[in-house]
Amino acid sequence: MRILVLGGTAWLGRTVVQHALDAGHDVACVARGSDVPAGARLVQADRDHDDALAVVSREHWDAVIDVSRAPEHVRRAVRDLEPVADRYVFVSTVSVYASQAERGADEHAAVLDPSDDPAEYGAAKVACERAVVDAFGAERTSIARAGLVGGPGDHTGRSGYWPWRFARAAAIGRAVVIPARTDRSTSVIDVRDLADWLVGAAEGGRAGVHDVAGEVLTLRQHLDAARAAAAADVPVVPLADEVLLERGVAPWAGARSLPLWIPDDDHQGMNDRPAHRARSAGLMRRPLAETLADVLAWEQLQPVHPHGAGLSDDDVDEILGDE
Repeated sequence: MRILVLGGTAWLGRTVVQHALDAGHDVACVARGSDVPAGARLVQADRDHDDALAVVSREHWDAVIDVSRAPEHVRRAVRDLEPVADRYVFVSTVSVYASQAERGADEHAAVLDPSDDPAEYGAAKVACERAVVDAFGAERTSIARAGLVGGPGDHTGRSGYWPWRFARAAAIGRAVVIPARTDRSTSVIDVRDLADWLVGAAEGGRAGVHDVAGEVLTLRQHLDAARAAAAADVPVVPLADEVLLERGVAPWAGARSLPLWIPDDDHQGMNDRPAHRARSAGLMRRPLAETLADVLAWEQLQPVHPHGAGLSDDDVDEILGDE
């Protein structure tokens, strides 16, 4: 097959390209960057320009895979590629859903009103989805609403922080700060499993909308897997939600945060999407323990820690100062 990847130099796009190459496909990438996996053809272009896809729109493609969050980019892509592409695979997000409170919801749940502002992540992805379906039709479109993506190469730090923190604590003799409530849901889809599913969608038979999310586990199960990945027998200090917030700890991601911790009950459904339809359509998910072991190995090669999210050693000392 001839597969066109719109992207291919960043984390998910690059992983998709490698999986497509490994499956024996002829792959081209349209990207601003210059570093694509060996064996892929690079067409350098800036999708902010109206004619960015002029070169590739003169060729036939069996499938297009697009990870964009900008509706303007997607509208131009489907305009230029619908006449020359058989199928369009679009990477969306579970953030499109209007309510993140309902646990166990599926693809039939209501979505946000669309927005053309890429900063409104979920709403912009809704606009992107509609542009693809309007141009290609439901039978030629596959939309993957991805959950939280993790694994090697995760520069956000959300999947890498916990195994790294347990390993770090074992190395320097510190305790690990964790939320006291660990019964809330978490879900991480390995970037390699998502890429594999997307390539399968490009190959055909996965039309429609699919939630492509990781196994739903409690935060306790996630922390246990992270501790095991780090082989770390270290003490933990559980702190209540209100204490963490009072001491300046941010939920979910970013600096001075506890990744995956979501104290807001209105967002508990975000990590509780069973992905039955995607699994029936071939989604294979590796064990979380494997993902965390691999992301830990990657994290330990990086020069700055914590990487993208989490608590620094100084943060931990400050937070535990009164304990």
